[in-house]
Amino acid sequence: MTPANRAAVSLVTVSYFSEKYLGPFLDSVTGASSEPVASVVVNNAPDDADFSALAATLTAVTVVEPGKNLGYGKAMNLGATETVDSEWLLLSNPDLTLSPGAIDELVRVGDSDPRIGAVGPLIRTPSGEIYPSARRLPSLRNGVGHAIFGQVWKTNPWTRSYLADRENPPRQRDAGWLSGACILVRRAAFEQVGGFDDKFFMYFEDVDLCARIGRADWRIVYAPSAELMHVGGASTDRVNRAMIRVHHESAYSYLAARYTGWYLAPVRLALRVGLRLRASITRR
Repeated sequence: MTPANRAAVSLVTVSYFSEKYLGPFLDSVTGASSEPVASVVVNNAPDDADFSALAATLTAVTVVEPGKNLGYGKAMNLGATETVDSEWLLLSNPDLTLSPGAIDELVRVGDSDPRIGAVGPLIRTPSGEIYPSARRLPSLRNGVGHAIFGQVWKTNPWTRSYLADRENPPRQRDAGWLSGACILVRRAAFEQVGGFDDKFFMYFEDVDLCARIGRADWRIVYAPSAELMHVGGASTDRVNRAMIRVHHESAYSYLAARYTGWYLAPVRLALRVGLRLRASITRR
């Protein structure tokens, strides 16, 4: 049994006008673990009156009110500091439903090897399709090709490589990065790399986190034996156009940081142009 002052898993989730989904999500957390899960909710929307009403009804949940929208990664870092002592951190969006036993299964896989630093589940869309949530790390070549052609030439080789991890049936395997929609991270690995890099306001913070965990010699493992359903975009429907711009800015920040030499300035320029082109196409 886990000691009273310690949990096997601590949950951190960030709400941004997500109160419609929080109740069902937290209910699914209860059914997904045989042990109590210590939950922390960070509210990134201080003017959300509906969240305030919901928060008053939540029991055994720590609510953190930073007073402004910190962005996803920074809010997650803040929430992690408010968790009880635990070996594992479950970092999750609120607009999803965990299948029964899913947390237990993620922990089982994580505990199977002390070198595992992060574990990700199989994610289904509401229609039942499998979302490609465990992928290779983006490379400059694939990133630029996917950025430029992904919206207009769906079968281009760069996009195929970027999305190559659509195995059917899926299998447990190591991955470059896991979707931040729901990821179980060993606290020791999370703290070793300093958590999320808060220069990513939103998007690519999960890619960057997994890349740094991997470089610190931890394994990143996809565990499709644990499942959940992700509604998708619930928090960002109201700001979808602004988020398109943020997504491409984050993509540039991630890729450009890996090509920093002065002599690579033309490469960074090409990357910037390609991402801006893709953003303009996406907005149409």
